[in-house]
Amino acid sequence: MSETGRPPSDKSSPPGPDGDNAAESPQREPGGGILMGRFFGVPIYVAPSWFLVAALITWVFGGQLDTVLPELGRVRYLVSLFFAVAFYASVLVHELAHTVAALRFKLPVRRIQLQFFGGVSEIEKESDTPGREFVLAFVGPLLSLVLAAIFYGAMQLVESGTVPGVLLAGLMVSNLIVAIFNFLPGLPLDGGRMLRAVVWKITGRAMAGTVAAAWVGRALALAVLIGLPLMSYRGGLDGGGSGSASLTDAFLAAILAAIIWTGAGNSLRMARLRERLPALQARTLTRRAVPVASDTPLSEALRRANEAGARALVVVDGRGDPTGLVRESAIVTVPEHRRPWVAVSGLSQDLTPGMRVSAELAGENLLDRLRATPSTEYLVVEPTGEIYGVLSTADVERAFLAAMSRAESGRSEA
Repeated sequence: MSETGRPPSDKSSPPGPDGDNAAESPQREPGGGILMGRFFGVPIYVAPSWFLVAALITWVFGGQLDTVLPELGRVRYLVSLFFAVAFYASVLVHELAHTVAALRFKLPVRRIQLQFFGGVSEIEKESDTPGREFVLAFVGPLLSLVLAAIFYGAMQLVESGTVPGVLLAGLMVSNLIVAIFNFLPGLPLDGGRMLRAVVWKITGRAMAGTVAAAWVGRALALAVLIGLPLMSYRGGLDGGGSGSASLTDAFLAAILAAIIWTGAGNSLRMARLRERLPALQARTLTRRAVPVASDTPLSEALRRANEAGARALVVVDGRGDPTGLVRESAIVTVPEHRRPWVAVSGLSQDLTPGMRVSAELAGENLLDRLRATPSTEYLVVEPTGEIYGVLSTADVERAFLAAMSRAESGRSEA
């Protein structure tokens, strides 16, 4: 299985107050797996679950080779392992097609990950037009079809009863299955994104496309859950399979159906969240602030803030230009009796260019800006450069969670 888009646990998440989005590890990323390389700067990870499915493919394909090429003996497992690696290399090519299209449309790609049921290209932003959405989804399964055709052509150059012939046949069939499966019109599959684009184009509403594709995805999940075991069971009754094979097929069908159902639901939830993200506005979330000189005692600075009805302090130089923000977490650590003797300069954080936020930012643009420079507070300025106030990460997180809660409560609307 292959899909595009970023997992909901990562997509549009608020910035952590302590720099949760620190620089990526050169070898591992939380939830990413093992870094295998980069493509146009996009890291490629292999999840630990891949090794499990590689072992499963090696075992299953090795059993099939024992029937087709019994003379291989135990060497068949080495051939099977090569097939597993080659198959996932094909999946990687599928994902690279999504990545190239996303980069072509100037959509940032966080990473590519190979995992249990295929791969995923984690694209940071949504397409801004239905046409781009369709192309972005279409190129993956299209390239899988091209690979299937290439392997079919290569089969004509070798004998069918040989190791190369069996490997090429297996890769041709597997890529054909990947292409057909991903063309199915339900989220989170590529075909679901294509359906979303079509409905979006017809209705003019991206949300309408998401709802339609998500519900078709849920229908597909039920079809997989019921249909695959039923087909396996009927094959067993006709002498084409065993009871253990039927149980294995039922187990795999249940896992696959759960993945599709969950992915469809998450796509719907994230679409509702994006509808509510514009309510996250820097201007409305900003705390009023008072400017103070660096040598101002904390007690005096707090007195001025209380008189002005402000909740934040901005350190300014002799010309009135902001140089730092007094951290709220540092203020609470100073006992009240010591505040007249502590200057605000000792509690402030120097301003960096990334800590200046425009008051006009909102929604995903605001979240992207905060994630780029993790901090606890940000200086919010008017387009003219004047100080507007201080934005606290804690306030953004609370507003984000409230938006998520409203998105969750809206599930019954679809």
